[in-house]
Amino acid sequence: VPWNAFFQSKAVWAMIYAHFCGSWGHYTCLSWLPTYFSDELNLNLAEAAWVSVLPPLASVFVTSIAAQFADSLISNGVETTVVRKVCQTIAFLSPAACMILSSLDLGLPPWEIVAILTAGLALSSFALSGLYCTHQDISPEYASILLGITNTVGAVPGIVGVALTGYLLDSTHSWGMSLFAPSIFFYLTGTVVWLVFASSKPQNFSKTD
Repeated sequence: VPWNAFFQSKAVWAMIYAHFCGSWGHYTCLSWLPTYFSDELNLNLAEAAWVSVLPPLASVFVTSIAAQFADSLISNGVETTVVRKVCQTIAFLSPAACMILSSLDLGLPPWEIVAILTAGLALSSFALSGLYCTHQDISPEYASILLGITNTVGAVPGIVGVALTGYLLDSTHSWGMSLFAPSIFFYLTGTVVWLVFASSKPQNFSKTD
C-alpha cells in the first residue's frame, strides 16, 4: 500500500479535512439536536423526538436528487472535479447558512427553525455525490483504503465534537456558540479547502510511491 503517496497528495488531504468537517456537523447535531429542540425551542419530549428524525428522513429524498443532479452534469460533459466541488459545496454551505439563520434572534417560531435546520442538514447529503465519490474517482484500486483513512479521521468529531459541544454549552449557556458556531466554522473552512485542493483526476499512487 503506497502510504507515502497518499499523504503527499493534496487531493487526499482535502478529502480528509472535508470528511472531518462534514462529520463534525453531522455527529454534533445527531447527538444534541433533540436537547436543543427541547430546551431552546421548548418542544416537549415527544415532539423533540419526532422532529429529530426529520433531517435523516429528508436526507433520503435529497440523496436521490443529488445523485441524479451529479450524473446529469457529468453526462452533459461537465468535468468530474467540478461536479464534485459543486455537490460538496452545496453539502457544506447549505447547513452552514441554515445554522446561521437558526442561531440569529429573528423571532422565528419553533417549527420554522425546525424546518430550516431540517432542510440544511438534508442538503448535506449532497456530500454523497461530492466527497464520498472522490475516493473512487482518484483511485479505484485504493478507494477502500482511502475511504478508511478519511472515515477514521471523520470519526473523531463523534468523540471530540460531541463532548466539546457539551462543555461549551455548560460554559456559555449558548446553543449558538456551542452547537452551531463550531459546525459553521468547519463547514466554511471545509468549503474553502475543498474548492482549492480537491480533485477527481485519477492518480497513480503506486507509481509515485
